[in-house]
Order: sequence, then C-alpha cells, then structure tokens
Amino acid sequence: MATDIKDTTHAVEAEAVMRLFPARPRLLALGEPTHGEDTLLDVRNDLFRQLVEQEGYRTIAIESDCLMGLVVDDYVTSGQGTLDDVMERGFSHEWGASAANRELVRWIREYNDSRPEPERLRFAGIDGPLEISGAASPRQALTALHGYLAAHVNADLLPCTAETLDRLLGADDPWTNPAAMMEPAQSVGQSVEARELRLLADDLVALFDEQTPHLIAATSREAWDRARLYGRAATGLLRYHYWMADTSQARMTRLLGLRDRMMADNLLAIVERGPALIHAHNSHLQREKSTTRMWDHPLLEWWSAGALVSAHLGGGYAFVATALGTIRHQGVDTPPPDTLEGLLYALPEDRYLIDTPQLATSLADPRPAARVSPWFGYAPLDPARLADYDGIVFVKDVPSDR
Repeated sequence: MATDIKDTTHAVEAEAVMRLFPARPRLLALGEPTHGEDTLLDVRNDLFRQLVEQEGYRTIAIESDCLMGLVVDDYVTSGQGTLDDVMERGFSHEWGASAANRELVRWIREYNDSRPEPERLRFAGIDGPLEISGAASPRQALTALHGYLAAHVNADLLPCTAETLDRLLGADDPWTNPAAMMEPAQSVGQSVEARELRLLADDLVALFDEQTPHLIAATSREAWDRARLYGRAATGLLRYHYWMADTSQARMTRLLGLRDRMMADNLLAIVERGPALIHAHNSHLQREKSTTRMWDHPLLEWWSAGALVSAHLGGGYAFVATALGTIRHQGVDTPPPDTLEGLLYALPEDRYLIDTPQLATSLADPRPAARVSPWFGYAPLDPARLADYDGIVFVKDVPSDR
C-alpha cells in the first residue's frame, strides 16, 4: 500500500498545488490541524511566496482579528509604524509573538517597498474581534463607520449623532467582561442600549450601501472598502453580543456559527481584490459542517466559513488541509500505522503534498482508522472526509519552537 500512496505525493510547491485544480482558485485555503506551531507557518510562508511569484496571488489572510489586521496591512503597503509595533498591535490570539508571522510581515513589506500600489501585496485578518473568552466592544467599528459617513454625506441622512453612539456604547468593560461566556446574565448584549445600537448599526450600513457611488467617488475604493469592513465588524459584534446574553440551548451553536459567518463575509470581500491565500484551522475551512463538544453541551454543529464561502464561489474555492505525524512536545507521538496519518508517516519525506482523489483510489478496504488525539489542541483528519479535501499537505514531525 505504501508504494501506491507514494505515487500520489508531490513536493509542497505552488506548481504542484495548482495542478490539483482545473483552474486557479480565487480563494486557496490552506488549513492547519493545530495552532501555534511555526513549522506549519513556515510551510504557509514558502507556499505564499511561490503563489505570489508564479501565480499572481496578491493577498494573504490569516485567522486573526480583522480590525487589528488593518495595522499590519498599513505597514506592509505603506510603511506605517515599525515592525515591532505591528507585531504587537496587529495580531490577535498572541500570533504576533510567532517568528514565522514576523518573517511573513517582513517579507511582504520588503516585496512591496519598490513596487507601485497596484502590484503591492496585502494582508488581512479574517476573524471577528473575538477571543474564546468573549468579544470586543463594538465601539471602534461603529464609531469609525459613523465617522466615515459623517464626513461625506448630509448630516440629515445619519440615523444618530456621534454623541448618541457614545452614550449608548457606554464603557467598554461591560462589553468585554470575560464572565459573560459562562454566565449569559453577565452580558450586556440584550440590554436596551445594545438593542438600539443594533438598529442604528443596521441603518448606518444601509445608508453606507445606498451611498456607495458617491462614497467611492468622494474618497476612494480603498477607503470605502475599509469602511465596509467596519460595518461588517460592527453588525457582527452586536449579533455576537446578543447571543452571548441568550439563555436558550441554541446559544453556543449561534455563537460558533456567527464567528464563522464573520470569517466568511471577510473572505468574500477579500477575494474581490483578486486571488488570495487563506490560512486558518482546518475546521474553519472545510466544506462540511464543523462539530465540537463544549463543556456540558451536546454535540454542536454549524457551517464553517469554508462551507459558506464554497457555497458562494463554487469552483473558485479550493481547500488543502494539513495533516501531521508528531508534535512530541505536546504528547502527540508517532501515529498508529492503521490510521491515515500512520500510513502517510511511513513515507520517507519530511513534508509533501497529496492528491486526495488519487489517495482515495489507492486506499483499499478497510479504510484507515480515525486517529485519536491525546491532546485537545490537535485535530487529526477524518479519513471518512477525504472527498472534502482537494489536497493534503503532510508534515511528518513538528519540533518544539521553544
């Protein structure tokens, strides 16, 4: 069987990745089965460089706060700030501490330095302004959207003043209270003020859409696009806070679904600029429903960002998952030989790309067993979902970055 599988493997290079598809994807998704390992990010960086130089890709997007990502984009496109400052303020989830992320930002800035604006590479975060423990205040997004509109449309058209927004928003601490994740009563998401803010945010976004021709002419497509991001973030955050305060059985399903919906909306906006590479967890990029068990909840199911984007883009969306053999510093040792990862681990190369349709054909019955992870932070691939992947990148061993 190992000989048959070997025939499905290729080097992890842009040319080999492109051969997996009938045409260049508008959005190429590269997933990872765990977070925080620079070895996997190095693979991403190498692939992005090749996609830029050989295939005309111009944007890289990662699973990080979409508003914080603007700090990185400003730096790589126009040199605003310093690299140290950008790594501190431009990433969520502590991704800014990663040496591989720092190298990515440094390389993009260097690439852009001598190029005209239309040829410059872009950076984007796709996640909402969220953490596992809760969500940000909608203040930044709402006030930025309101300020953009107030500067360029008749004041009579605005649904409220900046002072009204400030009064309804109040202090940021109640919005960001981490206790609200476990105790819905601690959330302000269904307060009288929050409900009014949801209506005002909806009106502001509607006015923004109605004024699109004027706004683009009065500012620029770039400024309009950024204001549109503020609108998505504001309405998404207010929806998220609303469900943070909910006490029904649907609460966690809605929160998980809303997060991936925000990711999907950001991705669909990004591909309007041209072909893009997105790097995030496999579970956010797969075409099938995502599932998880959390605390005392029954199995939770929701549509991932990949499933939503694939429904919109069809063949314009491609998903290459990453699988791995070991993360010994996290207790993930050599995979059992009867699992998918075990079969791939038996091959001699350290990392390679697998053509999954060919792999599925080469695998005789019985199918490989599902690997069980000894560590909650690593999610093995499901061999029953091979058809969901356009390709698989396999990394044999992930050494400690420490």
